[in-house]
Amino acid sequence: MAEGVGMRGRGKRISGNPSAIAHAARDSGGAWRDPHDLVEHLSGVGALATGFAERYGPDWARLAGRWHDLGKYRPRFQHYIRQASGFEADAHIKGEVGGKAPHSTAGAMLATERFGNAGRVLAYIIAGHHAGLADWFGGLQVRLANADSRAELAESLEANPPAALLDTGNFKPDLRTIPGGKNGFALWVRMLFSALVDADFLDTERYMDPDKFARRNQWPALSELTTLFDAHMAQLASSAAPTPVNMLRAGILRQCREKAALAPGLFSLTVPTGGGKTLSGMAFGLKHARIHSKRRVIHVIPYTSIIEQTADIFRSIFGEAVIEHHSNAESDPERENHASRLACENWDAPVIITTNVQFFESLFASRTSRCRKLHNLVDSVVILDEAQLLPPEFLQPMLDVLNLLTKHYGVSVVLSTATQPALSTREYFDASKNLRGLEDVRELMDDPDALYAALERVRVRLPADWHASTDWPTLASDLAEYDSVLAIVNTRKDAHALWGQMQEYDQGTLHLSALMCGAHRSQIIADIKMRLRAGIPTRVVSTQLVEAGVDVDFPVVYRALAGLDSIAQAAGRCNREGRLAEKGQVVVFVPPKPAPPGLLRRGENACRNVLYNVTGQPLTRECFASYFQHLYHACELDKKAICDDLCMAGNTLDGRELAVNFRSAAEKFRLIEDEDSAPIIVRYLGSDGQDGSVDKWLATLRKEGPQRWLMRKLQRYTVNLHRSQAMQLLGQGDIEEIMPGLFVQLSDWLYDAQIGLLPEGKPTKAGQFIT
Repeated sequence: MAEGVGMRGRGKRISGNPSAIAHAARDSGGAWRDPHDLVEHLSGVGALATGFAERYGPDWARLAGRWHDLGKYRPRFQHYIRQASGFEADAHIKGEVGGKAPHSTAGAMLATERFGNAGRVLAYIIAGHHAGLADWFGGLQVRLANADSRAELAESLEANPPAALLDTGNFKPDLRTIPGGKNGFALWVRMLFSALVDADFLDTERYMDPDKFARRNQWPALSELTTLFDAHMAQLASSAAPTPVNMLRAGILRQCREKAALAPGLFSLTVPTGGGKTLSGMAFGLKHARIHSKRRVIHVIPYTSIIEQTADIFRSIFGEAVIEHHSNAESDPERENHASRLACENWDAPVIITTNVQFFESLFASRTSRCRKLHNLVDSVVILDEAQLLPPEFLQPMLDVLNLLTKHYGVSVVLSTATQPALSTREYFDASKNLRGLEDVRELMDDPDALYAALERVRVRLPADWHASTDWPTLASDLAEYDSVLAIVNTRKDAHALWGQMQEYDQGTLHLSALMCGAHRSQIIADIKMRLRAGIPTRVVSTQLVEAGVDVDFPVVYRALAGLDSIAQAAGRCNREGRLAEKGQVVVFVPPKPAPPGLLRRGENACRNVLYNVTGQPLTRECFASYFQHLYHACELDKKAICDDLCMAGNTLDGRELAVNFRSAAEKFRLIEDEDSAPIIVRYLGSDGQDGSVDKWLATLRKEGPQRWLMRKLQRYTVNLHRSQAMQLLGQGDIEEIMPGLFVQLSDWLYDAQIGLLPEGKPTKAGQFIT
């Protein structure tokens, strides 16, 4: 078994006057237990944080841990925790203490007094260990200059905390040793912040809930997981038909295992869709981790809609050694309490399945709940699945942080995709278009071009006229000529329009879009797979959600003009297993209207530019490289100027400035702009919803508020609408707001069994669908 949490700290505990209290809690019978001694808490947090930050700053972390609650020595705090409101067990989390007896500034003030401007490093993380990392200007700078903050430190020191607690020993802050120098400063501070925050949570949990603390980190070793994985893959191989595709998949798996011995760093796994990247990537990750003493494998997926099925695959192999974590399962940060924060994952498991949103937003976060996990990224293997879907508007800060992780924090990163994006450094005449890219990326496949040739299972038919569109009635008529066909369009509105036209030819045509909740989509996808296996004619109209992680196998696929990577993903749903006597057909058509302005439109234009005169196979690595170069050149790669917030031009590492806009950068780094989005919980009654589970979960939500397990359950029954549409439905009485920003379906007709949520009201006949 892996070592326990408490074994990683190497700091020495401090003895002192036990009269100062850090926390108080009742036992199961309601009686007050012996309080949590403050000296014990501070030394315990310091010891844990030291172990967490062993690679990148143990001495900084130790002092942060010892000083983070220095303000609790204030008589004001001690009086409060003893007498006010009867020893609230979760006072330090809910904010009552922050309002009545502030205590998180004293240690920050002490750090700047002892170490001058270099002490701002500790000030950032100590002052932010409840509220999160702050901006310097207008934030921490003002707080440190406040008279109340000076008084907090003075009152804390007058209480005579143990001298050993305040002793800095031989510690001399040297900012020249920061991993990555000036450009790595912000990430380094977040990593130290993570070590402190997780240590604080865990030591508090050790007192509040010792049984839960004792159960932590009891994970199987990676060697045990590798044995389970190898057995699973051997069973798959023994039952697989000896087809050419399965033989190629076996070769891909072998190469991934062979290359695991390569030195840690950056890798690419370039395998055409259907080549088994997911399992082969995990094979590389597990073996690479064992050879190079990495602690965990983190599999990052672009879409929340497919994370659960990927997590289910790995959970069927590894059991409960898998943590599935995505942002939609988190509670509202404004409504966090002691229980929800302790439930928030710190990623201490050996296998993590998460999303781009959770992974990257955490790396740029300021909130404690988001940053808590970061120290557990150190010495890990990160597999970025479908790496081509990294959003261009955030690409520069994302590549910067990947470079820092691989160069300074022992992380190996695998870019896994059929369509490798062009991520190497490039310079243009317009310097604003320059890209600081990833260098020395090593390919795991011996000959990707040979793989593409061997796995070429489709013939792609491009538009004869790139400017002549096909209307929906004509396209529906074309689709009706095939017994089984998949049509993929760019928007939900297009999907509804085409599906409505298909009703004239086949009322059994299936529909897939994000207006269907996850449980509904999963049921439809399962039905599609069953029908295809059984040879039942199957016509499907879908948005691009079918292109990632959905292993369907159609003989014919129609794809609306989009980015070349999307066309390649669509082709991966055609003749996927190579069972057809001839190649499958992929037909690219120009839809009635161009894609909406933004990334979709830029992808469509870049595809036109690259393929305009192509007469041969368009799905080649050369075409993909050219496509991404066109796409990235058309985009602002740091649209929100996040790099400027994190490394301002005036900053130096000699302690004179160190002004970073942590909170501003975190607010800007939002991969999904959800300000105009409203989640609506629907009452889908298919599959496991028929037993009334949704109503039971909603009753629990009303009574007990958001909990991680509960929000995860309800996420499967949630559809996101534009907020203006939700307000219209709210005004009509079709939904209710169960809590701020979260809505629940009331009208029975609001959710259609075929197409999902009806944002404009119930249609009177097929084809009347508007989004």
